[in-house]
Amino acid sequence: MTPTLLGQVTNHNRQALHTACQGRLTISLAVAMAAYTPLGVRAQTPSPLGEWQYSAGVPLEKLYEPTTPEWAVRLGVGAAFRALYDGSDRYHTLAGPSIDIRYRDLFFASTGEGIGANLLQGRNWRISAALVYDLGRRAHNDPSRLNGLGNINPAPEMKLAADYVVSKEFPLVFRAAFTRSFGGSNGWIADVGAYVPMPGSTENFFWFAGPSVSLADSKYMNSWFGVNAAQAAASGYRKYEASAGLKSAGFGITLVWYLNKHWFMTADGTFRRLLGTAASSPITQSKTEGGCNMSINYEF
Repeated sequence: MTPTLLGQVTNHNRQALHTACQGRLTISLAVAMAAYTPLGVRAQTPSPLGEWQYSAGVPLEKLYEPTTPEWAVRLGVGAAFRALYDGSDRYHTLAGPSIDIRYRDLFFASTGEGIGANLLQGRNWRISAALVYDLGRRAHNDPSRLNGLGNINPAPEMKLAADYVVSKEFPLVFRAAFTRSFGGSNGWIADVGAYVPMPGSTENFFWFAGPSVSLADSKYMNSWFGVNAAQAAASGYRKYEASAGLKSAGFGITLVWYLNKHWFMTADGTFRRLLGTAASSPITQSKTEGGCNMSINYEF
């Protein structure tokens, strides 16, 4: 499970975003949707959200508005409805703060992207590194199905990500992120996705949509979906080895409404299906899952 939060769009460029979504892309745009979900949700890996939803719009900001403010601060609260863990058919609600603070075009601290920096960047691309946190999985969260499997302990994670925007005229954004857990699963997971600003936006409302796919190494897959000999004896599940490869594929939508100059609301919807050995695991109760998040935020 992994961290998300606030959608963020600078006030003086909301009209520009609307114009861009309608296809007239020569006007400046500044979008930074790195944080739009409550801390307790976004701070988790895996999350039902697509990886691109954690930072939707950030790569577009520099392309359409080269002059970025020295400081950008957005704070709020939100709630999320999501599965208890990957493969669960049971859902719960989480709530928490939304935090997104950015300094120039260099450093960021948010419940969306974590704590990190843009290491290399150009006008339409960037490579960033960030520290995030995995809350793991506890057997007591679903004792009837997880007893005997042990816990996946909370652990820090390092994320290396890259974003690329095709052009102003065709603002399709590609994002790839590679995350390594230090503790917990002790594995790697890679997320690849794409999204685009959608038509039908206005000055006070706009949205993004796109697909994503996740792949993971054998350590990650076996931590979350495998059953070793000791776990099989303790839990009653059959022994099962999950292999590296495709983990899931999904589609997400992110929306932002500005209520006035400073206050805005965000919402995310997502649908995902487990694939490969993740879908075939005896631990998996449901191969498909959805999720939704909402938040209300204040932009300083």
